[in-house]
Amino acid sequence: MTIRYDGTNYHGWQVQKNALAVQPVVQDSLCKILKYRPDVTGCSRTDSGVHAQGYCFHFDYTGRMDAQSLVKAMNTVLPDDIAAIDCRQVPDDFHARYAVKSKVYRYRFYNGKTRDPFYRQYAQFIPYRLDEQRMQQAAQAFVGTYDFVGFCASGSAVEDTVRTVMAADVWRQGEIVTFQVEADGFLYNMVRIMAGTLLYVSQGKIDPADMKSILLSKDRKKAGPTAPACGLCLYKVNY
Repeated sequence: MTIRYDGTNYHGWQVQKNALAVQPVVQDSLCKILKYRPDVTGCSRTDSGVHAQGYCFHFDYTGRMDAQSLVKAMNTVLPDDIAAIDCRQVPDDFHARYAVKSKVYRYRFYNGKTRDPFYRQYAQFIPYRLDEQRMQQAAQAFVGTYDFVGFCASGSAVEDTVRTVMAADVWRQGEIVTFQVEADGFLYNMVRIMAGTLLYVSQGKIDPADMKSILLSKDRKKAGPTAPACGLCLYKVNY
């Protein structure tokens, strides 16, 4: 099943002991329809406050309701900030996480002269003019297979920090500047640190020509800040 959600009120996808997460809300909704609480396996974790336009998960179901009817039924019981958008039957050995070929994330900056309340939960507000061409030039340094440990927040338990980035692009549409990146996997806060580093590039604090050396240094201190969660969205998962 594919869902989209506004992550503002949630502490990410994964079940939390003392905080509301998306996963248990989805399970509660499925339980109302299926009359049992299925185990739900998501394609990845998302940070607190991060959004998803195309989040995928799998679960076992042996009933008679067809996939599209299940989508309609889910949307009658899910809260307003979560919606089911697609569902399909997959082989028994399918795994929503391990079958992923790539994920696409988008980070958005609202680049207006004054803050806009309608973007406050969906983009980082930057009041000065961003240089999206300079940011686009710098983003190309991310493309390839590298150790991205320098773009990973401290506290991550992941041992293998090598990832392959297939594409990284920055573009402007009016007052919105978007950074989009596709990779075979992402580290903790990796996209938000990439976005914060590109922000430094626009500010002139980092030269685009230095991006590759910053990446190869594996030094978190040389990269930019971690951008706020509100601007990040899991855009698409490719299987």
